[in-house]
Amino acid sequence: MIAGGADALTKFTLNGFNTLMILDDAFCKPFDEHRKGLNLGEGAGYVVLVSEKVAKSLSKPIYCTLSGYNNSNDAFHQTASSPDGTGSFMAMQGALKQAGLDPSDISYINLHGTGTPNNDSAEGTAVKRVFGPVYPPMSSTKSFTGHTLGASGGIEAVFSVLAITHHMIYPNLRFETKMAELPFEPETQLLIDQDVRHVMSNSFGFGGNCTSLIFSAV
Repeated sequence: MIAGGADALTKFTLNGFNTLMILDDAFCKPFDEHRKGLNLGEGAGYVVLVSEKVAKSLSKPIYCTLSGYNNSNDAFHQTASSPDGTGSFMAMQGALKQAGLDPSDISYINLHGTGTPNNDSAEGTAVKRVFGPVYPPMSSTKSFTGHTLGASGGIEAVFSVLAITHHMIYPNLRFETKMAELPFEPETQLLIDQDVRHVMSNSFGFGGNCTSLIFSAV
């Protein structure tokens, strides 16, 4: 199965997000205390999923396994996440449960991390509930790509797979000041030669639609 998404910038999309007043007129800075909003991006990202039976028949080794996944909904608001990150919390907890992993098993979190005040606060609160008091390295790759909307889940799935295959953790660009309400901060340096075994990728959308995926090394 081929899974992923593509998204292109349009005036309609730009005007819509401008109306919501969540665009940053400078480069976005996810999970920074002084974040102002998101940058829109465009792109595409896809992965090919095969069964265990098909995987055994391939001449090339597979990159990793999709060990856990969950989709939850907090039904809080049309365009905002619940302040306590209910949907985000349920998605991360559900993915961990399906994968049979503990929070301490996660090597890296690819945060949804849009850079909006509401999203980063809600996701951060959920991360604190799931992983505290010991947190794995985490960052938002939207600091590189912007928010590609319908493509973001696919693109960040690819980023997560590459983190495992290349043993690296991405930096959270432009981070300067830790958010006051959170006990952790994102990674700011590119980390290489890391033992990345399990990566959680978060994708949270409008209407409280929250999904967490866990990719694991084979």
